Amino acid sequence: MIYDEPARRTIYRTRIRWLRVVGLLVVIGAVGAGVGFQKPGFSSSTDAPPTRFPPIERHRGALGVPGGAVPDGTTIFDGEIPGVANLDPALLGALRRAATVAAGEGVEFVVDSGWRSGAYQEQLLQEAVSKYGSADEAARWVASPEKSAHVKGDAVDIGSRGAEWLSHYGPSYGLCQVYGNEPWHYELRPEAVAHGCPPTYADPTHDPRMQR
Repeated sequence: MIYDEPARRTIYRTRIRWLRVVGLLVVIGAVGAGVGFQKPGFSSSTDAPPTRFPPIERHRGALGVPGGAVPDGTTIFDGEIPGVANLDPALLGALRRAATVAAGEGVEFVVDSGWRSGAYQEQLLQEAVSKYGSADEAARWVASPEKSAHVKGDAVDIGSRGAEWLSHYGPSYGLCQVYGNEPWHYELRPEAVAHGCPPTYADPTHDPRMQR
């Protein structure tokens, strides 16, 4: 087939436009791939991969802040919040010392739950029974008020970034994860400073304190 000169110019321009489009798509795809494979940021000297945490349900029941519920964004330094202020002083001190160091690495200790009143703990337990369908299953996640370390002020649930940091450095402050199914739940174990944290229980139903 023979083309006249105007037709050749039209075909040539069309081919150039298509080549430019294809080239642009290749560049966009390369940039997108580079962004997609960037490493998530978590500053630690060990540069360990981030732990995957299941979402923690936030409870803002009728008992409210005086009963132990904490507002969004509460940190371990918010001493006017009862859920923080009523923690055992030794536990609170260890958490604040650790949080001060973690802050230098850009990690903040957000408190998802701390001290709870007995009434608030009972409310959470009944909610868990309704959610999981039985008292036995609920006990894997929520203790009774008489046995709960939260009611005693001896436990704190830390948001994922802080809990991840504590999983590496917590033993140096005597702060240990207690339950395998709750990577956010930390308690004070002073002996961990010298000997490391003891093995975790699979869940609270395996904790001898819950059997007494």
